[in-house]
Amino acid sequence: MIKCFSAISFCVLLFFACTNLSCNTNDEVPVHAASESNLVKPKDKGEMILLTDRAPNLETPLHYFLLDFTPNDVFFVRWHLANLPEKVDLDTFHLYLKGAVNKTLSLSMNDLKTKFKPFTINALCACAGNARSFFNPRVAGAQWKNGGMGNAKWTGVKLKDILALAGVDANAVDVSFNGLDAPPLSTVPDFEKSLSLAHCMDGEVMIAYEMNEQPLPLLNGFPLKLVVPGWYATYWVGMLSTITVHDKKYAGYWMDKAYKSPKGVANGNEKHDSLAKDVAPINKLDVRSIFVTPEPDSILQSGKTYHIVGVAMDGGDGITKVEISFDDGKTWTATKLDVDFGKYSWRHWMIDWKAPTAGKYILKVKATNSKGETQPEHQWNRSGYLRNEIEKLELIVK
Repeated sequence: MIKCFSAISFCVLLFFACTNLSCNTNDEVPVHAASESNLVKPKDKGEMILLTDRAPNLETPLHYFLLDFTPNDVFFVRWHLANLPEKVDLDTFHLYLKGAVNKTLSLSMNDLKTKFKPFTINALCACAGNARSFFNPRVAGAQWKNGGMGNAKWTGVKLKDILALAGVDANAVDVSFNGLDAPPLSTVPDFEKSLSLAHCMDGEVMIAYEMNEQPLPLLNGFPLKLVVPGWYATYWVGMLSTITVHDKKYAGYWMDKAYKSPKGVANGNEKHDSLAKDVAPINKLDVRSIFVTPEPDSILQSGKTYHIVGVAMDGGDGITKVEISFDDGKTWTATKLDVDFGKYSWRHWMIDWKAPTAGKYILKVKATNSKGETQPEHQWNRSGYLRNEIEKLELIVK
């Protein structure tokens, strides 16, 4: 049985203290100086930053990114439709596969765990609108800072194994995915995304029933989540319930109208006074790096050494270099890259720094991947997608 709720009960916190969570940090890391006024604690979650409550959208506090893998209870939450199940009964739940196949499938959770070889992959899940609040000029939409992403170990079944069991028709070209979330009104299009059949058969696209060796949290897509390594989270359909194989290209609102960016343009870049006319669905993650600590508004002391830490990521080509500037981009210094958890995982970078004198400092960071792709000085588009311009951090040293 699937029971739906009309709203999520939130308990607003009056105060939330940052904690030192990383084995990579030391006692010299400053605590974020500014408190968040919109921290909430949803059911079965830790304290998170509230963006919207219908549909629920929650951001991960930045300091959790000091960890290699983002804890499930603070992993960011992104939904498009307000009607979500309050509970999913695993005794009655089934994953359905239909369409251009030799036989339709109705798979229980037990079927998925016993009839298929388990598969695990480390991968970053990142909202296409992550960091939208930093766009200049500002754009409409949920005003994410940098917490609209998370890194996790995903365990489940390779999609190609399920498709093989069904037997895909020779003329099949596309596969679409739908979840248990539902539109609040009949005029709102159901959330359904698609991938090419070739992509589905690459051996990496998977259906996860665990993240970080635990069942998926309800707000992160329990009981099943489509995982598309290296692609933005709009394709990672949560509460996955129905897979449909198509013998022609799938057409639907969330593919044909939404989540578009300028076609063939690096970083989805366009000018606000001259919008691109030719657009295409977004897909692969761009190269990006961010600061994790110190956080904005931190106050540092001159003559004291600080351990600066951040993360870098791309769509699977692999981060090979992260550079930092302590003088607003005039000169650049290579940072140390931490453990590589796989090409789809983010990668920590770090460097020690001692401010020579008191004053205001503008730090910048940029990453480069194995293809030589790096980050632009400025980037903008009308929807606030794919932000990956060089990250800036202003610090006060006293």
